[in-house]
Amino acid sequence: MATIVEFTIPSEEFALSRTLLELPEMVFQIDRVVAHDTDHLMPFVWASNGDFEALTSVLEDDPTVTEVDHLMSLEDQRFYRMEWTDEAQLVGNMVVEQGGTVQQATAFDDRWHLRVFFPERNHISAAYEHAENNGLQFDVTRIYDMSNIQQARFGLTEEQFEVLRMAVEHGYFDIPRQIPQEQLAEKLNISHQAVSERLRRAIKGLAENAVCTEGGETSPTGNECKIS
Repeated sequence: MATIVEFTIPSEEFALSRTLLELPEMVFQIDRVVAHDTDHLMPFVWASNGDFEALTSVLEDDPTVTEVDHLMSLEDQRFYRMEWTDEAQLVGNMVVEQGGTVQQATAFDDRWHLRVFFPERNHISAAYEHAENNGLQFDVTRIYDMSNIQQARFGLTEEQFEVLRMAVEHGYFDIPRQIPQEQLAEKLNISHQAVSERLRRAIKGLAENAVCTEGGETSPTGNECKIS
């Protein structure tokens, strides 16, 4: 079954480690990746939150970057095309050998946070084995299969998705409301407080997702949205 995996890896084991060390306030987000082979990647990368005057020269001196082209400048962002080798082998293996697709990749605070789509679940094990064999820290934070694709798409936990689903099915959001939170809690076999908290967090997540999609700016963690 197709599966989405979220994980983190230290920047020194992947890419842009020296750049993140010299410019620690910088945030990098991959727009897309072109992979020619397992150790030859060409990512297109947005950079924000840092010293743009120094950035290009720092990137040129980064040992994980073999080529860098500055493509575009916005008021608070820069867009680059780069070429990475060696240190990017983990993602190269995922994309080329395991047929994965990098859906999201963000670097800040000396770590890369990635979300990768795998067409088959057993490809995750192969990627993890590759990481172990090469001494890489492959820290999985969340796994979704296609039955939970809506949670993955909107960044909801399984509990948040379930309480939203039940709320919609039983008319909690109808006008007039068809079921109070207390009865919803009984159906879910959880406390009224838990229902309230999960609904609040789920609705907040959905709202931020919608607003950011229409032009807002996500925080480095991808959990918050700031309207510019």
